[in-house]
Order: sequence, then structure tokens, then C-alpha cells
Amino acid sequence: MNLIDGKGIAERINEQTREKVARLKESGITPGLAVVLVGSDPASMAYVRTKDKTSQKLGLFSRKIELPESTSHSELLKIVASLNADSTIHGILVQSPPPPHINEREIVRAIDPAKDVDGFHPMNVGKLAMDDPTGLVPCTPLGCQRLLLESGIETTGAHVVIIGRSMLVGKPLALLLMRKGKGGDATVTVAHSRSQNLADICRTADILVAAIGKPGFVRGEYVKEGAVIIDVGINQVEDPSSAKGYRITGDVAFEETAPKAKAITPVPGGVGPMTVAMLMVNTVTACENQTGLTA
Repeated sequence: MNLIDGKGIAERINEQTREKVARLKESGITPGLAVVLVGSDPASMAYVRTKDKTSQKLGLFSRKIELPESTSHSELLKIVASLNADSTIHGILVQSPPPPHINEREIVRAIDPAKDVDGFHPMNVGKLAMDDPTGLVPCTPLGCQRLLLESGIETTGAHVVIIGRSMLVGKPLALLLMRKGKGGDATVTVAHSRSQNLADICRTADILVAAIGKPGFVRGEYVKEGAVIIDVGINQVEDPSSAKGYRITGDVAFEETAPKAKAITPVPGGVGPMTVAMLMVNTVTACENQTGLTA
């Protein structure tokens, strides 16, 4: 069993991004990322800190906008509009989920598609579905694909089963892996909580991707010998033995599945670091697209 080191791969990608940023700066352009946080959800605050810290470390211009939970939907739309018009900002991310009174779908649609580094705008989703390479691709699916590529795991002709059909991971990852060319050409099955005989479906997978948001959902009987497992899940579960009172675990029961797997991602340290790394990649790509420069 080979443990896929997402943290190590993300560090290598970040180094490549740092070099690209330095070259763009030589041309007089600094890629800019604005991250907007509404409210004080602890997990969201931690994510925003990580994104802000990483972007600064790589030499990007970072703007962190923290807003109170009472911020209205119309106020947030005005902030997004001002960022759309700001030439120093090439990427905009509004941290999900926002408070209940904010219409997240409308906020996503308000972001300039060229600055939508999350890849959630309908324009970018459509480009992904149409194999248009000019679109921005959601960071977590892009990170999953890159993990497979960097680990030398062949997707051409492979049967990939993705558990989870969300617009965040399942659907865009399926589209990515079905694309023609490197990192694609896979036969993809998208399964979910309503799929019948789910364990049987999963056992047919050469590459099994768990993105269902349920801790330890994928058990040993879901995995065939020699499969590759990509665990996208990040779940907090109670753990009295931990100083924090909880631990982070994935959607895969690691101890049961790892002995059967050819390769597997750990949680934490697998897909998570890749998501942030691909956000930085998307920001540089967005900057290149908007300025006409190539690093």
C-alpha cells in the first residue's frame, strides 16, 4: 500500500506557483486574490486563514475581507461588485457556506466568471462540461486529478467510481476525468446515497473517490484488491482523548481499506492541501487570462 502524500505534492505545486508569481512580478503584475468571509464559523475562519497565509507566502497580493454575520445580502453583492471592478484583484472567493440569510447561488453568479477561482459560476461549469479549457475548474476536483497525475496513477481506461454527486466535487470531477487526454479518458460512474447495491458498484472501481461527507462510510467490503482510494471527506468526530475534543477523519474507514488498496490518501494530509494549492494555481491562471501575460 502506497500512501499518497498530498501535503508533499501540494508543496511542490506551490513552489512552481511561487516561481510563476515571481516571473509575473518581473512583468509588473502581481496576481491578487480576495477572500471574503461572512460570519465567524470556526472551520471557515481556519480555511480563510490558511488561504490568506499561503497566498502571501507564494508572493500573491492577498486581501482578506472579514464581515460580520449581520452583513446583508445586498451589502455582500456590493462588495463582490467592487472586487469585480478592482484591477488589482484577479481572483475572488466568497467562503462557503455563508449565513442562512445569504443566497449563495446568487452571490456565485455575481462574481465575474474570469475571477471565479472557485470555478462555481455557471459560465465556468458550462465550459468544463463543454471541454473548453478557458474556464476555471473547481479546486478540489482539480486537486484530485493532479494527485493522480503526480502519483503516476493511470486514468486512461480506468473505471472510476465517485461516491457523491455535489457540484463541489462529484459532478465536476466526473467531467474532468472523462476529458480526453492526460489525467482523463476514464470510465466514470457517479454513485450516491440513493444508489442501489453501492458496495457492489464500488468494488468494480480501479479508482474509488469518496466525497459523501459521512465519516468512515467506505468500509473494507467496498474496496477491491489493488484499488486506488481518494478520500475527499473532512469530518469532525468527537474524540475525548484529543486535546481539542475531536479529530479530523475522512469518508473512508482507513484501517479497513488501506491494506487492500494499491494507494490511498490520508486524512488529513491528502486532498485538503491540494485544494488550497489549486486555488493558488487558479489565481495565477486567472491573472494570466486577464492580463494576457504568461508566466
